[in-house]
Amino acid sequence: MSLNTLIKAIQDIMRKDVGVDGDAQRISQMIWLIFLKIFDDKEQEWQQTVPGYKSPLQNRFRWSSWAKNSEGMTGEELIDFVNNDLFPALKKLANTAGVSLHGKVVGSVFEDAYNYMKSGTLLRQVINTIEEDVDYNSSNDRHLFNEIYEKILADLQSAGNAGEYYTPRAVTQFMVDMLDPQLGQIILDPACGTGGFLTCTIEHLKNQVKNNDDRKQLQESTLGVEKKPLPHMLAMTNMMLHGIDVPSNIIHDNTLSRPLKDYGPRDRVDMVITNPPFGGMEEDGIENNFPRKYQTRETADLFMALIMHLLKPATGKAAVVLPDGFLFGEGVKTTLKRELLEDFNLHTIVRLPKGVFSPYTSIATNILFFEKGGPTKNVWFFEHPYPEGYKSYSRSKPLTITEFDLEKAWWGGAERKGRKTTEQAWKVSAQKLIERNYNLDCKNPHEEEVNHRDPEELMAEYQQIVKQLAAAQQALKAELMACLGGKA
Repeated sequence: MSLNTLIKAIQDIMRKDVGVDGDAQRISQMIWLIFLKIFDDKEQEWQQTVPGYKSPLQNRFRWSSWAKNSEGMTGEELIDFVNNDLFPALKKLANTAGVSLHGKVVGSVFEDAYNYMKSGTLLRQVINTIEEDVDYNSSNDRHLFNEIYEKILADLQSAGNAGEYYTPRAVTQFMVDMLDPQLGQIILDPACGTGGFLTCTIEHLKNQVKNNDDRKQLQESTLGVEKKPLPHMLAMTNMMLHGIDVPSNIIHDNTLSRPLKDYGPRDRVDMVITNPPFGGMEEDGIENNFPRKYQTRETADLFMALIMHLLKPATGKAAVVLPDGFLFGEGVKTTLKRELLEDFNLHTIVRLPKGVFSPYTSIATNILFFEKGGPTKNVWFFEHPYPEGYKSYSRSKPLTITEFDLEKAWWGGAERKGRKTTEQAWKVSAQKLIERNYNLDCKNPHEEEVNHRDPEELMAEYQQIVKQLAAAQQALKAELMACLGGKA
C-alpha cells in the first residue's frame, strides 16, 4: 500500500466516527496509535540489544498484546479497554516514582492525549490498517514511517493552525547549517513545536557520531520544550523516528512559566535555535516571571529575553526567527535590542520575503544570528530574493534549501570573513542603529527607489483620466443610440 493510500485509508475510517471532529483530532488520534506501534516495535529491538531491558508497561498494555492481533478486541470491549484501562495506566507513568526513562517518555506523550473515537469497530479497523501495512523494524518500512510522519505534518498544516509551531524545512536546515552545531554542545529549542529544528540538528550531528558514547551524548545534548499537547506528541514521535530512542529531553511544559531568575549557570546552553510563537499573548501572570524591564505579554519578546539569558557567556550562539515588528518595535523591544547591541554580537539579520510562512501568516520574518559577548560593531543585512518569476511563495511553490546557496556563498565561513556588499547584502554600524533609536528595520539601499511623484500631479492626472473615461462612455452611448434608431 502506498503512503498516500495508507494515510487516506486511516482518515476515511476515522471520518465515519462521530467522536472525531476535524483534521487536528484525526491527526492526534493517528499519532498516539502510531507512537504506541513504534514504541512496541522498538521494545522488541531493545529486548534483543539492551541487557536486562524491562518494559515499563504491564504486558496487557503493550501494543503487541491488545492491538497486534487483527481478530482481537473490538467494539465496546475495545473502547472500554482504551478509555478506562489503557489511557489511565499510560497517563500515570508521567508522575509515578521509580518509572524508567522509557516509561516517563510514554507518560509524557499521553499526559494530555485523548481517544476521540467512539466506535470500537472503527478503531479496530484503524489499528489493523496500521499494523498490517507497516513494520517499523523493516528498513524499508522505517523509511515509510518517516514519510507517514511528513504526510501527517503536511495535513496538520492544512488544519489551519499549524503556523504557530511549524517552520519550513528549508529555513530550519539553513539555520542549522549556519550555526554548525558540534557534538558535545548543548542545543536548545525552547518552543520546539513538532521538533523540526531538533531533528535537523540531530541529522547534522550524526556525521560526528563514532561510538556508543557519542550516541549517548547526542541524545543528551538536544533539548526541547513544547507546551501544547499535539505538537509535543508529534515532537516525541519525530525524535524516535530520527534515532533518539528515549527522547526524555523533550519536555511538555511552558518554558516561560519558570521565573527568569531561577535559571542559573547549570541551565546555560551553547546554542539556541528556534522560531518562537509571535503575534500571540501569554496568559496573565507569565510576565511576572521576568524583571520589570522585560515585562510584556508579547510571547516573542519574552522568549528573546529568555534566550539572551540562557546563552553561555562569551561562547553562546543563537539563530532566532522574528517578525518585522520586532525590528522596528518600541518599549520592551527597544530594551531587548539595546542589550543585543551592547552585550551580544548581532552579526547578521537575514530578511526573508513575504510568503515564507504562507498560508499561515503573511507577516514578513527575519532570522537574527547573534553571539553572547559584545558589543556589536556592525550588523550585516541580507535580503533573501524570490526566485526568478516568483511574486510570492505558496504550498505548491515553497521556499527551498537551494535558494539559500546565495547566503552560504556570501557568508564567509565560520569566521564570516570576506563579506562584501552586494545587491542583496549591506552593512550598518551599531552606532547608526543607536542613532535610529535601535530601529533595526533597515531597508536595502541597493533597491531602485520607486518615484511615487507629487500628489498634486497625480491627482491632476487622475482627474484627466476620469474626464477621458466619461467622454468615451458618452461617445459609446451615442453610438449605441444611433444603432438603435435613436431609442434610449
